[in-house]
Amino acid sequence: MFCEAPVDLYPEGVMNVLSLLNEGPHTYAQGLSLQERLHKEVSAGARPNTLVLLEHTSVYTGGKRAEMSDIADTRIEVVETNRGGKLTWHGPGQLVGYPIYRMPNPIDVVGYVRTLEEFLISVIAKYGVEGKRVDKRTGVWVGSPGAEQKVAAIGIRIAEGTAMHGFALNVTNSLAPFEAIIACGIRDAGVTTLELESEQRMTVSEVAVTVEEKIGMFLS
Repeated sequence: MFCEAPVDLYPEGVMNVLSLLNEGPHTYAQGLSLQERLHKEVSAGARPNTLVLLEHTSVYTGGKRAEMSDIADTRIEVVETNRGGKLTWHGPGQLVGYPIYRMPNPIDVVGYVRTLEEFLISVIAKYGVEGKRVDKRTGVWVGSPGAEQKVAAIGIRIAEGTAMHGFALNVTNSLAPFEAIIACGIRDAGVTTLELESEQRMTVSEVAVTVEEKIGMFLS
């Protein structure tokens, strides 16, 4: 039997945005199911690179290096994931982005994480907030040296040459859930939100517009 090879309809360099923000917060299971479906399609070249934007219902997620015993609040749902990293929290007021992205060859995992950091630094700069990297730590940070606070977390997984999972940008969310965990395994630094740092009122949807405007400059 002759089997024709699948047609690669969407080569590298195309980025689509799928925003679910108008649907309200999604459970982590719903978001993961969507990611897995899109990952198969993007990996096969049947769909363009796709950035999913959403809010989650309140949940703690643990990556491959997470210590689940670090969770002090048992009232919030806990989910173990296959992404990299340790513990973090997702919930309303936080903008979660899942770039389902076919990695260029050769695959550079560290370079991809650095690109996401630069992208998020450019996003928060629009609101007058200066973000930065901290040596040996992932994510985006604000504040003076030695007193940094994390405003955006990053955790990814790459399979079949395609990235999934992604970033979580604290916009207007409560910081109380972070007090019950050692966020990202970091004991000597805190967390903050874009709203607090900018001293401006904003919504997740407004910040999502900026994310959509800038994503193509970094992942293309």
